Amino acid sequence: MARSSTALEGNLGKDVVAPAHGATVAHIVERLRDDILAHRLSPGERLVECDLTCRFAVSRGPVREALRRLAAEGLIEYAPNRGAVVRRLSLRDIRELFQIRVEMESLAARLAAEAADARQRAQFAEEIQMIFDAAPRRVAVYFDENAAFHEAVMRLADNRQLRELSMRLRLPLIMTQVGDALTGEVLRASVGERRAIAAAILARDAAGAAAAMRAHLERAAAFALARVAASAAKPDGRRED
Repeated sequence: MARSSTALEGNLGKDVVAPAHGATVAHIVERLRDDILAHRLSPGERLVECDLTCRFAVSRGPVREALRRLAAEGLIEYAPNRGAVVRRLSLRDIRELFQIRVEMESLAARLAAEAADARQRAQFAEEIQMIFDAAPRRVAVYFDENAAFHEAVMRLADNRQLRELSMRLRLPLIMTQVGDALTGEVLRASVGERRAIAAAILARDAAGAAAAMRAHLERAAAFALARVAASAAKPDGRRED
């Protein structure tokens, strides 16, 4: 059974500071998008309009428009009179998105390693300092850190078309599908792989950076696909396509 967005109340509270009038819908979209990508809202979780109107202190109109925009981005499934739920990707969705992500982000890592601008490289080194923190990661912190790292790589790659395509595909949504299976061991392995990618980029090793990114994402793909396949297994042994 899908969880209700009321489950968020203890962690998120109400957004009691209302944005400027013209920014209301954009504000709601941004906050809900962040909640989904950080796994504070889980796949299959219901977004209840009356709960959202209370949280954001708005009428139903802005909430419904925000939900329509999130549906257009592929983050939720929404139909008037039936409500909204956080999108749950199928096994095929995940496989195909990872195929795209591996190629796009391997290219981004190579371009980042080749970047010549000293200021941008220094900024990248500063932005990724969090991956060298030795403290154990909580899942919510991991998702925020992971998104920030991959975004930093994209920024240093400095290819606007590549970055916009990555944003449009909402590739970070993939791993939110398996957040409940991310053990401490899995998180430590992922952090180690990100450090290897960063080291290659900072050393200007384009081939090494691309290879490290590819290995990182192929491992993540194998993990996500295995987890979703196991969850989607039916009593008769069939799996979702």
